[in-house]
Amino acid sequence: MLRFLGLVTSILLVLSCFTAAQEHSTVDLFAGYQYTHVALGHDINGFNLNGWNVSANAFFNKYLGVSADFSGNYGSPRISVLGTNVSAQSYTYLFGPIVRFPVSPKITPFGHVLFGGAHINASGFGLSGSDNSFSWAMGGGVDAEVHPHVAIRLGQVDWLRTQFADSTQSNFRYSVGVVFKY
Repeated sequence: MLRFLGLVTSILLVLSCFTAAQEHSTVDLFAGYQYTHVALGHDINGFNLNGWNVSANAFFNKYLGVSADFSGNYGSPRISVLGTNVSAQSYTYLFGPIVRFPVSPKITPFGHVLFGGAHINASGFGLSGSDNSFSWAMGGGVDAEVHPHVAIRLGQVDWLRTQFADSTQSNFRYSVGVVFKY
């Protein structure tokens, strides 16, 4: 474990040498598409939802900042246990630290750990209901600058944990879109 941490630290120190003369934004605003695979558990198959993801990041320096992340996902997955389709909407509101690692003037990887809540609405099979949950996400992505004030988020991948209906879900979340840099 210490070797791994030493290797990661060494790589980050070397990569930071390339960014010494670069200027970086203090606020990044992201908006884009989001795909989420909701994992319900070992005995029930998961399902896929599509939607939107927006975030605002404020940076204290060229590396460290805070993030506010909001998303909404929608779909009508078929739940095999019920034998019918269910209409589902989920929303997350997450906040936490973000670290970016500018490796070139055009490419900026980042990582974050976010904490907050989630809300789900579901209806089908003659039933409807909603639930709220503590939620957290861990992941990161890569932004590619196309203009001094605009970047394309090539991808953001997160492990999103929720806890609906007294059960824990480990969800996969992927976002792509546009970043406006100020």
